[in-house]
Amino acid sequence: MEDTLEIEFQKAYTLANASEKKQPADVMLQLYASYKQATRGNNYTVYNEENDVRSAFKLNAWMQISNLSIDEAKKMYIRLVNLHITS
Repeated sequence: MEDTLEIEFQKAYTLANASEKKQPADVMLQLYASYKQATRGNNYTVYNEENDVRSAFKLNAWMQISNLSIDEAKKMYIRLVNLHITS
């Protein structure tokens, strides 16, 4: 049986994924980083494209929250979705 946090995280992901609401870049980076930390932990994927600034920003955002546990990152993601997408 899935725990409550996982269920809430999946609901938040579904809401965020279905949303057509345009978000500022900083919010999108926070959502990306917290989702990646929640689903992969510190297992970073490094992109080697020289001019891929977007990937560099995404990786940097993820690394900035690398101190969070998977559960803490899930809670952060849920809070961000509730604040920026469902409100």
